[in-house]
Amino acid sequence: MTAALRTIITPTAILRLVLGWGVFIALQFMGSLLAPPVPMLLLVTALVVIIAVILICAFGVVTEAEHLASRLGDPYGSLVLTISICLIEVILIAAVLLGPGDHATIARDSVMAVSMIILGAVIGLCLLISGLRHGALTHNRTGVSNYLVMIVVFAALAFAVPALIGTPDGAYETWQEIPIIVITVGAYVFFLYRQMGPQAHEFTEVALAGTAPAGASSTTGTTRSSPAEAADRAESESESEPQGIVEILSTHRTEIVARLALLVATVLPIVLLSHDMATLLDDGLSRLGAPVALSGVVIAMIVFLPETLTSIRAAWNGEIQRVSNLCHGAQVSTVGLTIPTVLVIGMLTDQQIVLAESPINLALLAITLLVSTIAFAGRRVTAVHGVALLIVFAVFGLALFA
Repeated sequence: MTAALRTIITPTAILRLVLGWGVFIALQFMGSLLAPPVPMLLLVTALVVIIAVILICAFGVVTEAEHLASRLGDPYGSLVLTISICLIEVILIAAVLLGPGDHATIARDSVMAVSMIILGAVIGLCLLISGLRHGALTHNRTGVSNYLVMIVVFAALAFAVPALIGTPDGAYETWQEIPIIVITVGAYVFFLYRQMGPQAHEFTEVALAGTAPAGASSTTGTTRSSPAEAADRAESESESEPQGIVEILSTHRTEIVARLALLVATVLPIVLLSHDMATLLDDGLSRLGAPVALSGVVIAMIVFLPETLTSIRAAWNGEIQRVSNLCHGAQVSTVGLTIPTVLVIGMLTDQQIVLAESPINLALLAITLLVSTIAFAGRRVTAVHGVALLIVFAVFGLALFA
């Protein structure tokens, strides 16, 4: 092993892999013991162990994601973590659909839970943290606008349109599924091409509005720019700095490949354990009389824990554009990958895929998107915007028990 690889594949990284995969394999051998109804002591013990291991692995994922982001720069660094987690989640949803039983609403429930968690809870918490620590922060408005328009369109195609033009159950007719698949995949691929190519500069961090250049003295006679002028200048300056991604990949290929492989290898047990945990959660929540939908929300939180931790750390450091790249990017990827995949599986297996959401969930998602659009349409985001998003997510939580 070369010196470079030794700095990446450390004893701590190996320990995380052993713990994550070891616990997952152990759970497979304990299948009969963990079949419902599980004795309460064993149920609580298993949940504590799973959550502890997931947390340990999550911190490893955050470490690798930050190294990659530092090496690649945004938006490429954020895309690595976002697409890795979303692809794994899509694969697992597909595996459930291809398994025995009726899972007509699995994609709708999973994507809806993820949407409210990302757009409401995670972004709301990040805006609150960054606002309290750094004050109002400037983001790259063009980049965030690109995310939000794609999220609005994808959310409408996924949750609202099927109720209006589909079957009474809220599924697309077979002849409607093909154009929806083509439209969604085409739009997602085009978005990724623009984000990684001609419009990459629109997803980079900009300076804080009103920040003076480094080394500038407050006693000089230089005319100070207004916050609005400073924000515009910061955005225009970010456009003039090329990313040089090809050169970075060529120069640091070994490090990037090794860190990417380690990231995926550490993410996989998190997602696998979270889905193994579903049965235990359903068993425990049913005894407590809690709604079954609460289990899906908890699992979605666990699956996106690495991305949540990375986003919170970025917010703590005042990197508000990176928060958008991680969270809004995850939302675009989740819907853009999941909906076409489940529709294709439904067509091939002759399963009905119910996508239309309930009126209350549609209303809360619409309010979340409206608040997000208003908040990020301004030059700067604040802690108040974060509180507003957290309130909507709290109402979503209350609606689960209605």
